[in-house]
Amino acid sequence: MATPIGTGISAKDRAAISKGLSRLLADSYLLYLKTHNFHWNVEGPMFQTLHLMFMEQYTEQWNAIDPIAERIRALGHYAPGSYGQYIKLATVKESAGVPKAEKMIAELIAGQEAVARTARSVLPLADGANDQPTLDLLTQRLDVHEKNAWMLRSLLKK
Repeated sequence: MATPIGTGISAKDRAAISKGLSRLLADSYLLYLKTHNFHWNVEGPMFQTLHLMFMEQYTEQWNAIDPIAERIRALGHYAPGSYGQYIKLATVKESAGVPKAEKMIAELIAGQEAVARTARSVLPLADGANDQPTLDLLTQRLDVHEKNAWMLRSLLKK
């Protein structure tokens, strides 16, 4: 028999927040995978810049996945952990083939912004439940993804 969770967040709120965090985890994982793929396969005059930038971004993204999954667990729910679950939950789209460098940048901008929108969609749930740890996690993720999107957009400016 499981020990009840008595942290001051209702079971209903924990379920809703965990559902939102599961979407964030899925988006985050697929963005990580896309960014790592582009790191491996980028070509062209911006190779060195993009190769290093993508590595910084996928490394940060990889390190963010565990805290999201662990927050879901702390709320009393299971974290999704399969590609099938991620594809169903995510708004980040997979890439077809190996796009050119500028298309990679555009896809990563879209991915960073998608993760930011997903994180932002969970904020009212966490705020309404007075769930400060989740609010802190979401605020940190928003800061990273909005900054990454800005940096990537800057590369495409003519």
